[in-house]
Amino acid sequence: MPRHKSPLEPDQLEFACQLRREATDAETLLWRHLRSRQLAGCKFRRQHPLSPYVLDFYCEELHLGIDLDGGQHYADEGEKHDRQRSAYLQGKGIRVLRFSNRDVLLELPAVLERIYLEVTIPSPLAPLPEGEGESPAGGF
Repeated sequence: MPRHKSPLEPDQLEFACQLRREATDAETLLWRHLRSRQLAGCKFRRQHPLSPYVLDFYCEELHLGIDLDGGQHYADEGEKHDRQRSAYLQGKGIRVLRFSNRDVLLELPAVLERIYLEVTIPSPLAPLPEGEGESPAGGF
């Protein structure tokens, strides 16, 4: 069977592979809890390219990204870049949760609980299941 050609540039794919090989301690720790559908049965990918960005973790089914931030994200330039990136991803319909590396390393149970709540409680922006929210025939 022929392999499906990726619409991504080879440089971006190589960058994502490099990020996987050079994962931070916080990324490695969180991945242990997200991989293999361990968290609420959700399939996450790590270092998922979404041109022109790469999300640390991404659940395609829920359009949910998770990013872990090191110290460079808290400098003025890093904060500006993160705002632009978040606006771009939100425009694509992707919700992004952000955690500091420190939070993951020192407060892992709280981080996992926050992710769990995000994946198990429907977003107010998510459409209702078919038939729900409709008025009864001749309704109000």
